[in-house]
Amino acid sequence: MEEKIIRGYLYDFYGQLLNAHQREIYEAYAFDDLSLSEIAEQEGISRQGVYDIIRRCTRSLENYEQALHLVARFMKIKEDIERIQKLTEGDRVTENSLGEIRRISRGILEEL
Repeated sequence: MEEKIIRGYLYDFYGQLLNAHQREIYEAYAFDDLSLSEIAEQEGISRQGVYDIIRRCTRSLENYEQALHLVARFMKIKEDIERIQKLTEGDRVTENSLGEIRRISRGILEEL
């Protein structure tokens, strides 16, 4: 999956665990597409300082995911729901489709 999307999911799930200053800098870099120099100028810190904060934030978000697996679980459930949607497209749902939908649904419930 594209790195930018993964970065967004990590931030969505764990961003509130960063402090306000870290969130502000990370958002400017990841979502507002500002350069390190632009952020440094806005924040009144060095370009290296911005780089270090972004690197620390990224590492923290990745560590939270390694410990909690919330993004991975979300992606798995999203994938399962997309499979269910495909199985229910069209005019008829077959008995085999219903069995598969039930199996996928049980898996989702177990995941939760």
